[in-house]
Amino acid sequence: MSRFFASILAGSVLTCTLLAATPASADTLLVDRTKQPAGMAVPTRGMSMADVEARFGVPTERMDPRGGQKRQWPTINRWVYPTFTVYFERNRVIDTVANRATASEIGPKPAIR
Repeated sequence: MSRFFASILAGSVLTCTLLAATPASADTLLVDRTKQPAGMAVPTRGMSMADVEARFGVPTERMDPRGGQKRQWPTINRWVYPTFTVYFERNRVIDTVANRATASEIGPKPAIR
């Protein structure tokens, strides 16, 4: 074996050894955390605002409505709870999204206020 290939092989072995010795780290993605057990209670699509408030209580924050400038653009309301945000089209739930658990969690950008 030539000296050139021997040095490349030795460098590769050293690199693999160093990589194996470094501790592994991983990020928790918001998408991974939203796969909660089926028993977790969140508002479901089609619930009315009154139903959501009766079942989950008063939201921590009611964000300003968006849209509604034209008939084709329905008004979207957002209610923020400690663990999730509920999106309403007019007065019906269209989606529920998990909030970030920590500031270091990787997920969507904060809501536009």
